Amino acid sequence: MAADPGSIRADGHQALPNLAWQEASADPHIITAAARTGTDIELRIHTSVAPFDVAAEEWFPAAVGFVVTVIVHIVDAATGGPRYLPPAEPAEWARAIFSTAGAAHGYFLGAVDPNAGIHRRGQLAYRLSLDTDRQPIPVPRQLVTCPHYLLPGLDGRAEITIPTKA
Repeated sequence: MAADPGSIRADGHQALPNLAWQEASADPHIITAAARTGTDIELRIHTSVAPFDVAAEEWFPAAVGFVVTVIVHIVDAATGGPRYLPPAEPAEWARAIFSTAGAAHGYFLGAVDPNAGIHRRGQLAYRLSLDTDRQPIPVPRQLVTCPHYLLPGLDGRAEITIPTKA
């Protein structure tokens, strides 16, 4: 069954995490949604928030705050096995989650496990760094363990919204 092509959204009982106040936790916030742009594809979106406190290095000041990691697992709805989906839709989910902290941008890491720095088939990873006041900041250089590509804000394309619970 193809997902609704007009919008992307989670089931009604699932809300986006609010990064402006969500506590750091080892347990990720998980959303499951049917892919809008693929047939029988499911997105399992894991969002985690972890504190960081990095010492200064030459040319790089010390930094303290939170790193938000969004990992979108793209799976076959029937078997749970990895599937391919162009990165546009997973990126829309990452942008929507990052927007709960007032961020228009984040970083795209690709199909990489952000902690191990190795390729993971069927997933795409995104990151956002926040200061102690939960305001978006550029990624501290000391935290870069794999390539980080700036995730652009939505451009002139039709904007896609993800309904959230208020």
